[in-house]
Amino acid sequence: MSKVVCIAAQRQVDGVGSLSKLESLSSRLVSELGVEPKRLTIDPLSVDWHSELEDGHFRSGCAPVEAMNCARELISSGREVAVIIQGRDYLRSEYRSDERRQAMSIYPDGVALTDAYDHLTTAYIAQSAIEEAEFIRLRDALFENYWRSYQANNSAARRPDARWFDAITPLFRGVDCANPVIDFEAKLLLVSDAAARDLLLPDSEVVEVVAVGVGRLVNDGPDAIAEILHYQHLKDAAGAIEDAAGLSLRKLHAEGALLLDLYTCYPVVPLACLLATNLVSQPEQLLEFIEHNQITLTGGMNLARGPWNNPALNGLVSMFETLITQTHSERSYGLVHGNGGLGYRQGLVLMK
Repeated sequence: MSKVVCIAAQRQVDGVGSLSKLESLSSRLVSELGVEPKRLTIDPLSVDWHSELEDGHFRSGCAPVEAMNCARELISSGREVAVIIQGRDYLRSEYRSDERRQAMSIYPDGVALTDAYDHLTTAYIAQSAIEEAEFIRLRDALFENYWRSYQANNSAARRPDARWFDAITPLFRGVDCANPVIDFEAKLLLVSDAAARDLLLPDSEVVEVVAVGVGRLVNDGPDAIAEILHYQHLKDAAGAIEDAAGLSLRKLHAEGALLLDLYTCYPVVPLACLLATNLVSQPEQLLEFIEHNQITLTGGMNLARGPWNNPALNGLVSMFETLITQTHSERSYGLVHGNGGLGYRQGLVLMK
């Protein structure tokens, strides 16, 4: 089985950024190795949520992780030498606000995502024996965690206006609910380690995709809350990662060797991920962990991530960029999380 490595990961946000290095390496694969990369696509908001998936297409917030899992299987099995995972959604310039709202209304009876997540959270904190007041403290601590990361990456960062700290549901403020209205495009280029060597790429410019774990329930939405809230499928994804990599995520993090980029659409999601991955063993330990450990690389969906189905794609780009700044011999592992729909799809990518 061939190792799978990422040799390029780039994005453009509101016209800032470039995909040129990735496209150049893609062209080299064709001209020097005779390899045309297979393309896997993250569907944009304009594609009906309930429509049948086209071949090579993925949909939901877990889609980039599922695409990464597909790419890894294709390359490691020898069926493909190179795969490009691509996502593009120009929410700012290509949709009116009413078009965005209509396309994001994916559940029956007009149940808004914010309300659905509020219901999920109420059920989750009840089964986790977390008091509502404690959840509010965790919710607030999560945003401050995101803010610290965002501020560290943006010297001119400004906190959201005061109105965004007003409650919009019984459990969430505006800053706690995320779907960035930006023009976003990103791509990852994955190849076999043999192809990376044939291109004469040094180890310092490649990141290994160590393992991918995915879990999926049959049903999504408010009617599936009773099943989603246990997050057994996320626990299974974490277990698959650890089995494939032969290591413990908890131990890696305790040793300071694991970077995190968790999915942060609503506070219940990263809380569930911390517990399901056993990075935090008990709910009462969540607050201390959040106050002392970086949850995202850039500030989460709430401040600096991709739109609609692309947050985990942006997280994968950020993780690639962060890992290649480290020396290869001292390189950390990086864990990127994807959450689909109300949480019926879960995925994790471990990179190094």
